[in-house]
Amino acid sequence: MPNTISATEALRLMQRGVLSSVDLVQACLNRIEETDGQIKAWAHLDPEHALAQAAELDEIRRSGRPVGPLHGIPVGLKDIIDTRDYPTERGTPIFAGRHTKDDAALVERLREAGAVIMGKTVTTELAFMNPSQTRNPHDPAHTPGGSSSGSAAAVAACHVPLAVGTQTNGSVIRPASFCGVWGFKPTRGVISRRGVLRTSLTLDQIGVFARTLEDAALLADVLAGYDPSDPLSYPRPRPAMLEGARAEAPVEPDFIWLDLPFHDRLSPDAREGYEELLEALGEHVERLPASPNLAALVDVQRTIHEYELVQHLNQALTDGREMLSDAIMAAVERGRAITRAEYEDAIAVMHSAEDFYKLFFRDYDAIIAPSAAGEAPLFEEGTGDPIFCSAWTVGGLPTLNVPLLVGGRGLPVGVQLIGAAEEDDRLLRTAGWMLKYLENLDNAEDAEGE
Repeated sequence: MPNTISATEALRLMQRGVLSSVDLVQACLNRIEETDGQIKAWAHLDPEHALAQAAELDEIRRSGRPVGPLHGIPVGLKDIIDTRDYPTERGTPIFAGRHTKDDAALVERLREAGAVIMGKTVTTELAFMNPSQTRNPHDPAHTPGGSSSGSAAAVAACHVPLAVGTQTNGSVIRPASFCGVWGFKPTRGVISRRGVLRTSLTLDQIGVFARTLEDAALLADVLAGYDPSDPLSYPRPRPAMLEGARAEAPVEPDFIWLDLPFHDRLSPDAREGYEELLEALGEHVERLPASPNLAALVDVQRTIHEYELVQHLNQALTDGREMLSDAIMAAVERGRAITRAEYEDAIAVMHSAEDFYKLFFRDYDAIIAPSAAGEAPLFEEGTGDPIFCSAWTVGGLPTLNVPLLVGGRGLPVGVQLIGAAEEDDRLLRTAGWMLKYLENLDNAEDAEGE
């Protein structure tokens, strides 16, 4: 079925005239109709509008006019990203019926690239921790993670080949791990956040979901670009991410695993899986105890996030108190209790971490770390623990969930790779090398067993 193929394969078929955008979008809509009653990945979907976009893009291709790098490919957008043709309700009745006349910067880039804006995927309340309605496609009794719940679930369920989410702590990497898809959060500042709900000016970052490494890199390349209206967007060239994902490593990479004190939160089967991975990589990975300063970044993330959450959304939080969950109001109360001095201290520590990471990656190509504590928890237990992402999000580093492991209940368990800032292409190249290396090991073991 067309909805099960990758975006890059769909583009090749379209170029050959074997597949149309209308065919692809219709296959995706059929899959959504079949399964979304249980998964509930979509907040806003207009099938006629999606098909109309696809038909127009097919006509552009037939007429011989220029086509973009995502021409005819459907993409899902987290419902905190402004779109002029869909409401953006941010996962809360406070913003029910909210429409904007302008697209977010990243939506402008998608349209320029020829993408079909398929619809808006479900987010948790104000992109925070309170569970949304979305269920895990592998087992609806379990959470898909959050806050980019619908985006991860929609890609995993083959509703769309690509989707966009955001991460302020672990909201791309953790759902990608739980749903068994690739999740990629580029370096802070690579993708503009204009037109995206602001919960933390310092920490909010854009990320993508896909079912292949190449697709994740392709989407990130399309979204990347300088935007002077975003204070964290930088006026320098961006990493060539698709080129990196397709490249061969010039030398065998060096990895590091840092034993952080909160690794005791790992489930036994996840711990076993990571140990087997480290053993398989052998001399390519070094294992070291982590500095206490690195573990302390968890508290730094929380301080910055909760302080800035109150600053950005204070009016909505005040006016809509009766419509908000106890979970987010508890975070608001904590944020209101943080002093300006405590916040400024946290910002200073964050900048120190950025300087430390610059030196650190002179010796290593990537950090290997858990994406989450293990398999997706039961739905009623919440969206999962983001602690395994905090230190890297604070540093603004590019991070990647590799859907590599399976837990004891048969649910996905991801492996997180973290790279140097603005070296996203190197991180993606390293991930590709790791996959090939592990595949070669498996093939060698199979040959010995015959």
